[in-house]
Amino acid sequence: MLSIARGELIQLFRNRLVLVTAVVLPVALSAFLVNRHEMFADLGSLGYIAALVLFFVVAIGLYTTTVTTFASRRQNLFLKRLRSTAAGDAGILAGLLVPITVLTLVQLTVILGVLAAVAGKPSNPVLLVVAVVATVVMMLALGLATAGLTNSPEHAQVTTLPVTIGVIGVAGWVGVSGTEHLTLLKRLLPGGSATELVLDAWNGGVPVARSLILLAPTLAWVIVAIALATRLFRWEPRR
Repeated sequence: MLSIARGELIQLFRNRLVLVTAVVLPVALSAFLVNRHEMFADLGSLGYIAALVLFFVVAIGLYTTTVTTFASRRQNLFLKRLRSTAAGDAGILAGLLVPITVLTLVQLTVILGVLAAVAGKPSNPVLLVVAVVATVVMMLALGLATAGLTNSPEHAQVTTLPVTIGVIGVAGWVGVSGTEHLTLLKRLLPGGSATELVLDAWNGGVPVARSLILLAPTLAWVIVAIALATRLFRWEPRR
């Protein structure tokens, strides 16, 4: 697994398109949010900014790169060759996912750390970590599911749009309007409960036990995405 991860990390920094998608674009958008935090805090709160940062990084960076990576490795038969080695399926998947996952977590740590330094610390850092980890796992699972429907890296530009736009849109909607109205709908949509969890973690004022209930819809999406990935994911190109 480690050799696969090392090779994937090298490829990640050699591919300009993937590098821009995985690093430059989400960091640039997040830096803009942090720089204009007062303006965006007027629309929602500091928790709202943190939620947008989280979903910009995991949707544009982690999710899109996951789909593009697996589509590319399938197209050039790299996945097929890996399966002929001693590495098992789980080891192959982990090796390909570890580099972008670690990179994503580093980006989130740095950007949210800067936001905390310039605007104010989160009320409950541990709850924030739980929200980040749950969201990252959800987006990885959705990435594997989407990869099963994606025939090529170019096709990924189309297949990733619904989830990318959807989760960012839901995060913005929940962050600005809250969950006082249409509560169930907002929490059941992918990213809705995770956004509310980030808001609770950063803004405070909500019992931790009640906030942890918000993990249920996010974990449900993980289960759904894994089920879809198991059914749709392919190791070889369609003939």
